Amino acid sequence: MDVLALSRAHLPRLHPSVRVPRYDPAQVRAGIVHLGPGAFHRAHMARYTHALMQDDPAALRWGILGAGLMPGDRRVRDSLVPQDGLYTLVERNGAQETASVIGSLADLLFAGDSTAPLLARIDDPAIRILSLTVSENGYCLHPATRQLDPEHPLIRADLEHPERPRSAIGVIVEAYRRRMAAGHAPFTALCCDNIQNNGDVLRRIVLALAGMRDARLADWIEAEGAFPNTMVDRITPATRPDHVAHLEKAYGLKDRWPVFCEGFTQWVIEDHFVSGRPPWERVGAQFVPDVAPYEMMKLRLLNGSHLAIAALGRLIGHTYVHETMADPGLRAYMAALMDRETGPTLPPVPGIDLGDYKRTLIARFANPAIADTVERINTDAPINLLLMPIEASLAMGGKVELLALALAAWMRRLRGRDDAGVPIEIRHPMAELLRAKAAEGGPDPAPLLSIEPLFGRLGEEDRLVAPLRRWLGSLYDVGAARTLDAAVREMGLGT
Repeated sequence: MDVLALSRAHLPRLHPSVRVPRYDPAQVRAGIVHLGPGAFHRAHMARYTHALMQDDPAALRWGILGAGLMPGDRRVRDSLVPQDGLYTLVERNGAQETASVIGSLADLLFAGDSTAPLLARIDDPAIRILSLTVSENGYCLHPATRQLDPEHPLIRADLEHPERPRSAIGVIVEAYRRRMAAGHAPFTALCCDNIQNNGDVLRRIVLALAGMRDARLADWIEAEGAFPNTMVDRITPATRPDHVAHLEKAYGLKDRWPVFCEGFTQWVIEDHFVSGRPPWERVGAQFVPDVAPYEMMKLRLLNGSHLAIAALGRLIGHTYVHETMADPGLRAYMAALMDRETGPTLPPVPGIDLGDYKRTLIARFANPAIADTVERINTDAPINLLLMPIEASLAMGGKVELLALALAAWMRRLRGRDDAGVPIEIRHPMAELLRAKAAEGGPDPAPLLSIEPLFGRLGEEDRLVAPLRRWLGSLYDVGAARTLDAAVREMGLGT
């Protein structure tokens, strides 16, 4: 099979099994600017937009300009621009997969050196949505208060040079200011990150930074802007060299940066936009008056479970998430965690059978075709995914034994080696302090719990500290596998 480099010119010559756009990608025009065009965005929002373009020529005006602010984003630009912004999305369900060329990216740019070109593009009135997936770290939040941290280096830089912002929040504020000054219509700021009440959080910190600059600007944004809450869901591992090789061998297609993901996808959005929006509901997105129940369901059951099994799984020696699901103890632990502790903290979710949702999660995690690594979860997932359900369960008078085990595994990981002595890289904004406190405390969680910006006053809550100390001591004493066996036996997990 001849191997063709992905480009617009080569679309007619691609293998028949590759699904190509039914529209002309050259006709796509940017109506959305997206900050952080990484794998998840390209598997999710860009995929929904592409699907809409397949059947609606009017959707071509809702193309996406992908803009990166972080050093690693330069590679996204350098990989996709030579491909005319095209990339291949491979969606996998077990042994079955489909490969589709996605054409919804109108352009890409790297703004890590200077945000001036990016701001100039956002000035275009045709841009009616500014969306972002920059991970929780990109919001410059104070870990304890969850408010904008004015001492964050990026925020301090943005306040010193507000018209040359470096943070995503600074870009949004400056872009709104330029719209206000020019008398142009505002845009909708659409958060697509895994943060509870993500639109409300984004609105709050944008208004905070705007208020530090100019009260009139903050008032204008509050009156004219829009910040819908959303819930996003699709398991999307980082692209690996074997993904690139598979695409060449199976489809004769050379793609510098394809995206592989599961078949399942979900997007729930509050229908609060200014200046219009794409009709994404035609291709499966769900517009609702209130995202909160769906968002909490996903964060507590999917993301919380992901982090719990990833931390334990890494200590035991598992590499992939599906390996953790093949471990009977971890599978039983995840099911019990959802049934006994995280699930009871949820409000009713309209139209959702929570029992079915939980069973679906276990099946999704067990999908070997995705080959998602536990280290991606451990690195990307904030500890708040465990702390928030702990706080909620304690407030309800519930138990936190299983959540305490997950938190203990997270703390044990900070020592930088698994139970076999294999090094673990600790990547976190507070990595140095976390490593130092983990070394100081060892089996005693008190030094780590004293980091108030992360844990608040949880260190004073004996209903958490007692089981946390017991589990952490066991992880140090006998290791994760034997600790998990004891939990399964003593707590009747899986029964």
